[in-house]
Amino acid sequence: MEQKDIRWRQRFENFERSYKLLDKYANKSIDNELERAGIIQFFEMTFELSWKVLKDYLENEGFIVKSPRQTFKQAFQNGLIDDGHVWMRALEKRNLTVHTYDEDVAKEFVDEILTSYLPEISTLYDKLSEEY
Repeated sequence: MEQKDIRWRQRFENFERSYKLLDKYANKSIDNELERAGIIQFFEMTFELSWKVLKDYLENEGFIVKSPRQTFKQAFQNGLIDDGHVWMRALEKRNLTVHTYDEDVAKEFVDEILTSYLPEISTLYDKLSEEY
């Protein structure tokens, strides 16, 4: 097995663990600040790993991608993700939330994670699981 092939598979295993935690707790009631912060943290970790596993996968396929934006664009063109706009919004939102914490923003962000971003991450997980 080629080194690049091994790298994306190892990254996928980390992505899978993180995704399963996010998915597990996304199905529970989220009633307080600590629970919201936990969901946001799991999302940030899963999102970071999602773009990196995509980058490794695409590089294994012979593409050159350097940034999350390039990675999502190429992944969309390759049919690995369904809605490139959702991924770009998630990237912008993640970049904002990493630098600030506001309770109202956190509530809104958790709702977006559960209704928009998690379904897209789930689709990616399913597609990469088949490749794995």
